Formats: sequence, structure tokens, C-alpha cells
Amino acid sequence: MSAATAPPAPSTTTAPRPGRAVLRAELLLFFREPGSVFWVMAFPTLLLVVLGLIPSMTESMDELGGLSTVEAYVPVAVLLSMIMAGLMAMPPVITGYRERGILRRMSTTPVLPTAVLGAQVGLHAVASLISAVATLAVGRFVSDVALPTQLAGYLVTLLLAVVCLLALGALISALSPNVKIAQAVSLSVFFPAMLAAGVYMPIQQMPDLMANIMEALPFGAAAQALNQATAGDWPDWIHLGVLALWTLVLSAAATRWFRWE
Repeated sequence: MSAATAPPAPSTTTAPRPGRAVLRAELLLFFREPGSVFWVMAFPTLLLVVLGLIPSMTESMDELGGLSTVEAYVPVAVLLSMIMAGLMAMPPVITGYRERGILRRMSTTPVLPTAVLGAQVGLHAVASLISAVATLAVGRFVSDVALPTQLAGYLVTLLLAVVCLLALGALISALSPNVKIAQAVSLSVFFPAMLAAGVYMPIQQMPDLMANIMEALPFGAAAQALNQATAGDWPDWIHLGVLALWTLVLSAAATRWFRWE
């Protein structure tokens, strides 16, 4: 009589966690959109390179407080990547998932819809921060722009700005019923955001009243705080407070009005 066959030993390998699987899938989808990758991660750096190749842009200007145009545009280029990520790249993706019923169907699976939202916010935040590091490196080694000397204040401002811009993108996604409206709303906010960040004109060159209005907006406050940290000063608490207040308001509004279907 033959001995009974022992049951097979349980496999030691575990299936990937749903959250990790979602993150990996969203990462692959992100890099399959070359337009988003270019505008978020490459365009701000290329803009700074182009400005650095123009001799007049590297000369100090009294109206910029002794800075050159390239030096004044480094924080602008840093913010530009966040504006691209938070306004132009992320909202259409999240709105499209809801419009196609993907978020609703995911609620019936082990993968919660919040995993997709978390992956989207995380990926665009990391892409913005990578672009910021690349912009600072290009400014330093190509145009000889000094690196921020108040590093802690610069990092605090950078993180607040990233969270604030992505909260604004989440609010646009929450209020937009479909992708076309999300794109239209994002575009309508995009150009004022670039104005406030100093893309068209550095805040130092704006009239006093206009500069004060821009500094009351998150993009203008972030630009001024980054400039102060670059110069070696701790960012003005008013600018950091403006960023924090906008972040709280936008995050609360996005949470309040976001719909899964």
C-alpha cells in the first residue's frame, strides 16, 4: 500500500498588494502620455535653458533687485511644472476615470477608488519635484544661478506649493462632470495662474497694487517665498500662511464635492 501523498506546501510568494498594482499601472499610463511628461517634467527646464542662451537675460537689472532675468525665472520655472501637473495633466485623467465609470466599478473590488486618486496625486507630485530639482540644477550649471541658501525654507515652500496646486486640480476634477469641462476649467485657471506665478512678468516688475493681488494668490505667494529662500532669508510667514490657507480651503472643497460617479 503506497504512502499518502503529502499536500503541496503553500507558496511563499505573495500577490502584489492592490495599491502597489494600481501605482505601477498609473505610472505606466503616465509615461505613455508623452505630452504630459514633456510639459510637466521637461518644458520648465527647457524654458530656463532658452532664457540662459540670451545674453541680455543674464545681465543684472535694478528693477529685479539686482537679479538677472534668468535668476528671477528659476522659481517661476519651478512653479510652472506644478501648474502644468496640477491644472493641465491630472484633472482630465481623474475626471475621465469617473466619466467612464472606472471609479464606480472599482468600489466593488478590493482596489478602492482612493488608491487611484492617491496614485495620481503622488505621481504628479513626484514629477513636479523632479522637475524642480532639474530646473535648479540647470540654473546652477548652465546659467550659473546660485542655489537656494535657505534650503529648509525652500523645501517647506516647495512642498506647500505642490500640495496646494494638486488640491486645486482635485477640486477641478470634483466639480467637472466630464473631461471636456475639466479641460476648459483648467485652461481658464491656467493663464491667471501663470500670471500670478510671474511667467509673463516677474512679480518684482509688477505695479504695487498688482503685486499685492498676486501675492494673495497661492502662486504669487509661492513665487515670493521661493525668491526669499533663494536669497538666504526664511520665507515671509505671510506668504507661507497664504499657501497653507489656500491648501486647506482647496483640499476641504475638493473633499466635500468630489463624486465617485
